Amino acid sequence: MDQKQFHRLIKEATGRLQDAGIDAAAAEVEIILEHILDIERIDLYLHGEKLFDDECVSRFNKIIEQRTTRYPLQYILGEMYFYGRKFKVTPDVMVPTPETEFLCDLAINYLRNENITSPEILDVGVGSGVISVTIACEIGSAKITGLDISPQAIGIASENALLHEVQDRIELIESDIFSNLDKARKFDVILSNPPYISDEEYKTLPPEVLADPKVALVSGAEGLDLIERLIAGAPDYLKPKARLMFEIGYNQAEKVARISEKDLRYKSISIMRDLNDIDRVVVLSV
Repeated sequence: MDQKQFHRLIKEATGRLQDAGIDAAAAEVEIILEHILDIERIDLYLHGEKLFDDECVSRFNKIIEQRTTRYPLQYILGEMYFYGRKFKVTPDVMVPTPETEFLCDLAINYLRNENITSPEILDVGVGSGVISVTIACEIGSAKITGLDISPQAIGIASENALLHEVQDRIELIESDIFSNLDKARKFDVILSNPPYISDEEYKTLPPEVLADPKVALVSGAEGLDLIERLIAGAPDYLKPKARLMFEIGYNQAEKVARISEKDLRYKSISIMRDLNDIDRVVVLSV
């Protein structure tokens, strides 16, 4: 394939995705090409047309066709990048979002600033394992326990831990929040990206999000059912002066603050805003 044909292929595919209502169409086309050719972005434009044969064209067109249905690209490719690392994802787990990287940043900075040696971390709702694996990779002395109600999610998280060679420091337990966790266990930080979408909000979600497992998204009439259980149960598993950190929806900060303030076991609450200036992560200390 010559350079002119290659650039025409990219332009036509980008147009198809834009027509399907996909905002970041050009970026997605690049991701697809990088995936097919297994090369970095810079090499795509230096050598892409020389590597793109008829088999690649066939695979590329098939992926574009699937993506025009608004089925998540991450599920089509079976992978995605999070915190600079590649992770396996399937329809059995929610596609991680950039906002969860912010949660990881807060936890990593806290652990480093407090100089906690061999920190013990609990990840409630481990999903694909991106939080657990990221913490394990960034904090070499950390030991992480991941909980999830879904055995399929436990399986994917296990594969991702193995992929990044941190399986020896991550324990995975099938559990509905804390139900199967030893009551004697205590942690320096409990992290969670819980389901926080309300029943009504769920009806308005874009197709890409609706492809995620519903159990990972929806949590009652106000989206707070699991958050309430998390707030109520976490102090029993936190060491003195430890932290509970979890994500919330854009309009839930005030309600979550009221819930936590009723629990006198918590000494303080901070609500951190993400890069879009949206209330995103609640930090509670005991």
